[in-house]
Amino acid sequence: MKYIILGAGGLGSVVGGYLAHTGQEVTFIGRQAHMDAIAKNGLEITGPKGDFCIRENLSLATHPDQVEGDFDYLIVCVKSKDMESTLADSQQLVKRVDTVLTLQNGINKEPRLEEWAGPGKVIGASTMEGATLVEPGKCINPFTGPATAYFGELNGEVTPRVEELARAFTAAKMSAKAVDNIKQVTWEKLVQIGMASSWSVANLAGGEYYFIDGITVREGAESYMQICLELLSVYRALGYEPQDFYAPMTQFRDLERGSFEEGVELLLNWGNELKAANMKSRTSMHVDFMRGRKLEVDEIIKPFIDKANELGLKIPTVVAAYRTIKILDHYLQG
Repeated sequence: MKYIILGAGGLGSVVGGYLAHTGQEVTFIGRQAHMDAIAKNGLEITGPKGDFCIRENLSLATHPDQVEGDFDYLIVCVKSKDMESTLADSQQLVKRVDTVLTLQNGINKEPRLEEWAGPGKVIGASTMEGATLVEPGKCINPFTGPATAYFGELNGEVTPRVEELARAFTAAKMSAKAVDNIKQVTWEKLVQIGMASSWSVANLAGGEYYFIDGITVREGAESYMQICLELLSVYRALGYEPQDFYAPMTQFRDLERGSFEEGVELLLNWGNELKAANMKSRTSMHVDFMRGRKLEVDEIIKPFIDKANELGLKIPTVVAAYRTIKILDHYLQG
């Protein structure tokens, strides 16, 4: 199959790199320095799957105008804030791709893609694969899990193209599933991302802290637990029940099974396990803050606040975290 990664930064490079490593033909569109480094030394990926230097099956470009030929799948991996300009620059690709998907966070991403490519070309997608671009040509894949990607038609069907995509990802050591409830998967992932991002940036921004530095402190675990419960109240009000699609990264059912204090103890134990395994990672939003980049706070956190207002729910801890992060975001320029 032929893939084009539109926005080959951290996540796009990891996903595309693993696909290329298993023989898929992958075209990267990314920043000049990153493409130059890959052309010279290959794409280096380190993480729990092993250490790789990938050179084969990769084509490199810095703008869609440089890309020739047709593709089976176009995967959008740019940040939400760059979506409009990226799609505007990529209009010439629409007729040359069979299927379009995005691995961005958020719930409004597929409707925007449908406006760009047409509804028949767009499928739903969600991933929790960890990825950070540490320097041009070098990425870290800090964590993975039993299931790290889901694909499905937006009308709830499971079709050959989503099954084919799931097989390709699984063969590339990114265990994936084709599902008939991709919209629920997308919302539940947003609960996890919204919880981790709002908590980590609001509590850990301003220092050289990792996720484990906060979650192993009791007050940090208590704050995390409270945000979890508030976001899950919105998720349930939408008609969904937690499924832990991304276990063990998500532990919603276990956290809710007992009392608030029992949930806090579970988080503390989990944090200490991560610490013992030297899992030094940060959320994507936390990394963006440290690099001085604008934050996806309105794409990741605000949807819950809007839905809570619409449904008459109170989520005060989430609102407080959102306000704190908006202050920080106000002064970021990148």
